[in-house]
Amino acid sequence: MDRDNQTTVTEFLLLGLSGQSEQEDILFGLFLGMYLVTIIGNFLIVLAISSDSHLHTPMYFFLANLSCVDICFSSVTTPKMLVNHILGSKSISYMECIIQIYFFITFTNMDGFFLSVMAYDRYVAVCCPLHYTMIMKPKLCMLLVVASWVITNLHALLHTLLMAQLAYCFNNTVHHFFCDPYAILKLSCSSTFINELMVFTVGGLVFLTPFTCIIISYAYILSNVLKLPSAHGIRKAFSTCGSHLTVVSLFYGAILGVYMRPSSSYSVQDTVATVIFTVVTPLVNPFIYSLRNHDMQRALRKLISVFRIRKF
Repeated sequence: MDRDNQTTVTEFLLLGLSGQSEQEDILFGLFLGMYLVTIIGNFLIVLAISSDSHLHTPMYFFLANLSCVDICFSSVTTPKMLVNHILGSKSISYMECIIQIYFFITFTNMDGFFLSVMAYDRYVAVCCPLHYTMIMKPKLCMLLVVASWVITNLHALLHTLLMAQLAYCFNNTVHHFFCDPYAILKLSCSSTFINELMVFTVGGLVFLTPFTCIIISYAYILSNVLKLPSAHGIRKAFSTCGSHLTVVSLFYGAILGVYMRPSSSYSVQDTVATVIFTVVTPLVNPFIYSLRNHDMQRALRKLISVFRIRKF
């Protein structure tokens, strides 16, 4: 079909998570509460780490960066859904949708890269404790963070520019609460072969590389932990890695269930899994990393006490 004779879509309609108004009201309150807790919780993590000199270590440096990414990640999708509910609208402009796709891809992959970097940090701490300070130097930590930002932004730019080249005709209804790249891809009335090829080559490489690094890091960690002579040493090693491994399982488990298959098989039921890694994972990260971490608990108590003193 000649592209000039097609009706150009100027906006998309986000149907949300439910088609019933009563359920939408409940979901609005639930998502608003989760979003506020996510922002406050991750912001407190960043403040606690930056204000406590005892936490100025590579592990907490990466955790602070992960919390910043989680704040941005949750802010990509949830606020638009909340605003649309308040305004009684389901529309999102074409340009807003493209921008949302860009940042969604960026911060999704950024989470994966930082989880991979944190897994490497745990590997060095458990398997090479005597050389930890020599390996995890500030320059290396900063280089890993900068490299993660550059790679993920270039990757997002590639897919966003390819998405912007597609034609959208009459169907502009998205069965989701945000502009999910796969859901938008299915609406195009032009060929999506190049887009899908890039998803399963470049996208697969960018996604699977940090995931593979995490698997390899924990394989070495497990191998070294099992060689420890005392049960106390084993418990300490698992305690060090337990929080991170929980987040990795939650994040990658949901993503693998949704995106590691052809886009043609993407269904509305996958929305639940999408909510897990876009909303739930950024929400639970502060709790997972602080509940069993005595250093974080001490830093948070110290931070809260400072707020109380300034208040009175």
